[in-house]
Amino acid sequence: MISQLNGRLIEKNPTELLIDCGGVGYEVKISLNTYSAIGPEEAICIFTKLIIREDAHLLYGFHTKEEREVFNLLISVSGIGPNTAMIMLSSLTPDDVAHAIQSGDVATIQGIKGIGAKTAQRVIIDLKDKIVKISTASENIFSHHNTNRFDALNALMSLGFDKKLIDKVLDKINTEDQSVEELIKGALKLL
Repeated sequence: MISQLNGRLIEKNPTELLIDCGGVGYEVKISLNTYSAIGPEEAICIFTKLIIREDAHLLYGFHTKEEREVFNLLISVSGIGPNTAMIMLSSLTPDDVAHAIQSGDVATIQGIKGIGAKTAQRVIIDLKDKIVKISTASENIFSHHNTNRFDALNALMSLGFDKKLIDKVLDKINTEDQSVEELIKGALKLL
């Protein structure tokens, strides 16, 4: 498998890149989010997913590992192929996709071209439990160097509260010296 390319950016288009790695040019399909994140510099490192079909070997590229992980989860859902997953990641950021799935927001997912109501519901049902692990790992929770905050966040999310709301509430509380139980009690008073 090709999981990362590190080379020289030859060509950049909104839907694909051409990257020279040791004299071999790799054509990589990308989302609009990845396109916006890649700057004008010549040296590039991009995370990839190789999809092999009967008629083609397709390389999909992502600016972050989290975007690649969301892509892998999306293509695991029946009815979502790589092109539809790339359209989703071009329309929404990986965090937006995760939030829509976690909150059961069928309208947001259905608003993406090529996704109907049944497919949107299937995405939510199939990925709701899986996407929580990714979104909590990709957030900057550990920038606070506080595992109690992380544990409290997970506990409150398991109670059904919205992650962004919990983050806002925990930002208001001094999380440095409090136990997990104290953080949860304090957050519940503000939620």
